[in-house]
Amino acid sequence: MRFNIHFLSFYVLQTEGKEGQTYKQSKHYQTLDEQEYEESEVKKFIHAEFARIAKRKVEKNPTNEEAPTKLGTFVVEPGHELSTNPNYNLLMRLRTADQKEDFQQEADELVRSYLETAAVRGGAMIIAQAGMDTHFDDPFIFVIKCDFEQQIARISDEKSLISEVEMAISSRNIKSIQYPHMPEEGMIEEWELKVHQSSHARYFEDFLKFVTYEQSIPEMVTARVMNDVQNYLEEKWPDEDSEERQQEEHDLELWAASSKRDLQEKWDPQQVMHAAERIVEIKPEIEIRLKLGDTVIKGLLADFGHRLHITKLGNQYAVVIEGDAFTFEKGFLPVELLQPDSFEKVSQQLIEKAMQLSDTN
Repeated sequence: MRFNIHFLSFYVLQTEGKEGQTYKQSKHYQTLDEQEYEESEVKKFIHAEFARIAKRKVEKNPTNEEAPTKLGTFVVEPGHELSTNPNYNLLMRLRTADQKEDFQQEADELVRSYLETAAVRGGAMIIAQAGMDTHFDDPFIFVIKCDFEQQIARISDEKSLISEVEMAISSRNIKSIQYPHMPEEGMIEEWELKVHQSSHARYFEDFLKFVTYEQSIPEMVTARVMNDVQNYLEEKWPDEDSEERQQEEHDLELWAASSKRDLQEKWDPQQVMHAAERIVEIKPEIEIRLKLGDTVIKGLLADFGHRLHITKLGNQYAVVIEGDAFTFEKGFLPVELLQPDSFEKVSQQLIEKAMQLSDTN
């Protein structure tokens, strides 16, 4: 995958905080055309990044809420064209510029808009128009942000040994925008762009105000569960003002906000299975993770009620897991030599144990 750079503008962004305010400014260093880029030092620094950005995989619905790479879609009013989206228009002006001066003018506007975002930090910003002549007539736009590196030094002469480098930048943790998105080599999506930002601060998401992102799988699952919870409350307590409903709503709000949650014992197994089936439709391989005592259990949500069962023994709980065969890893343990007792025998032992504990208490 090879890109030919048509134009590239290089900026340095600087921020300074004074008396509770942050002053932000940019300096345009140079805009290069294709020949100037080929002869520049910046090519040695950045050129490999264009293919790396284009090859980076992205999921429409990430499996992680904090996924660093996201797929964005331009937002338009129903019945309107892409040309009504300001972010799209700016990127398209950069994409269609055929003179160096025109490209720099649009790059200046992008940088000014970017500096208006709340949490911008200093660094270098590179805006490039890059062609992939083997596949497309129209070029791509790449926006690349490199943060300043702290405490950087370079080897100097024999006397001073090292000297401090001001405003050093690195290709590590590069943040980037690619437009248009290329899901496969030779295929582009005009409505989509790809955003990569490895830090928790969502600079590009703040900057691209007219771009939307699909929910991550955890967000979709949470929304589905909370919708089911709301339906449960409305069916159980039709009167919204009843004291009982308000108390249960409060209890469930505390449950939802807690990072470590107990079993709520509100729904019967069929209700849980029904809700789980709708979640599995979103992502069949979604996992269930739980901890019973000191034992961590991980499996597929789709197996709940089929191969994974939760039951109660007096005041304690038990998890029953079905499967065709065991697989052991890492070293030998005596349990690997077990000739298992029958389920009936073990369940009877557990019942007797639970009864003894109940009598003791």
